Amino acid sequence: MVQPVPRSDGGSPVLVLPARVTREAVPVLCERLRCLLAEHRGNTATAAAPVTVVCDVSGPAGEPDAVLIDALARLQLTARRQGARVVLRGAGRPLRELIALVGLAGTLDRHGLGPAGLQMRGQAEEREEPLGVEEGVEPGDAAL
Repeated sequence: MVQPVPRSDGGSPVLVLPARVTREAVPVLCERLRCLLAEHRGNTATAAAPVTVVCDVSGPAGEPDAVLIDALARLQLTARRQGARVVLRGAGRPLRELIALVGLAGTLDRHGLGPAGLQMRGQAEEREEPLGVEEGVEPGDAAL
């Protein structure tokens, strides 16, 4: 189901997601990540150093869905519990937008963007001032 790719990306372990991620596959993916981290730490001299796992998300076909987002969030949680972190490689625009929409852009990093996570484009919507704030009151004005 889940095939780890031999070390690339400067020695970071790589986890490749299958073409279809199901709810039943999420615990299996998390266990595979734990094994990948244990294997990586066992093979390197810097076992205590923080590890970055590259999660290749170019495999899942079709539009991203809530199951894929759940899997990515659980993988990040699993990695953090192991003192590591997950960065995404191959995230298409629909997946990046869905990650931002559900509020995980700061949690799920895209490979190469650093700890800030996914970059947001555009500007935040400006809110209108509450009614009545624009008007000043002069001394002696009658109350309405």
